[in-house]
Amino acid sequence: MTDAAPDVTVDGFLGGRLQIRQPRNGYRAATDPVFLAAWVPAKSGESVLELGCGVGVASLCLGARVAGLTQTGLELQAAYAALARQNAESNGIPLEVVQGDLTNMPADLKGKSFDHVLANPPFFPEGRVSKPQNDGKSLAFVTGDSTGVWIDAGLRRLRAGGVFTMIHLSEHLGEILAGFTGRAGNIEILPISARQDKPAKRVLVRATKSARGPLRLLSPFVVHSGAAHVQGQPDYSAEAEGLLRHGQGLDRA
Repeated sequence: MTDAAPDVTVDGFLGGRLQIRQPRNGYRAATDPVFLAAWVPAKSGESVLELGCGVGVASLCLGARVAGLTQTGLELQAAYAALARQNAESNGIPLEVVQGDLTNMPADLKGKSFDHVLANPPFFPEGRVSKPQNDGKSLAFVTGDSTGVWIDAGLRRLRAGGVFTMIHLSEHLGEILAGFTGRAGNIEILPISARQDKPAKRVLVRATKSARGPLRLLSPFVVHSGAAHVQGQPDYSAEAEGLLRHGQGLDRA
């Protein structure tokens, strides 16, 4: 896939293994959906639902790593849903994309349950982002829905024993844990630090529906090596390179 409309770019993910169409000026996927996909413990033959799938990057990265999944994406914005369908087809990875709102779950999803649900919720509550470039980016980053709404929607679509996986800002961790209280356990929290000894600004979290196991706080995933970035020099850590370039899974024993 080499051609793109003037308002769409084609960008490589997983070292160019995936070629992804995304809006030139709207919300543009970067590393977070790749990290999210790497943290999902899915196995061949299982079913997966992504809430707010955007142009499909997380689902397609997961599908590139684990063959034989039955994947569905739910996306609010019709233009992004259309691009996700195009990306799935052009990259040869099965993904059914449903256009709809997770707060008013489409009828064809209400009756289904999944082995895995993943989500990369909007990062900022309404009012925290100034001068959004366009409606698509605003909707992607700004939301009036709490993190708990996303967790509730995901848990409702999970079978008992299914796993909910998400990436979010670390400041939302309290809300995330509150959303799982009494409904999911075996919670694993993986802090994401830009560099060694830097505060973790993001977290990867996964929890098992109806489980009662204890919470585990894991050793951080460090994205960059070295104390500071040197202009023009690649500085991803070896672990980050494995995820971003080679589509490896993110594992902690």
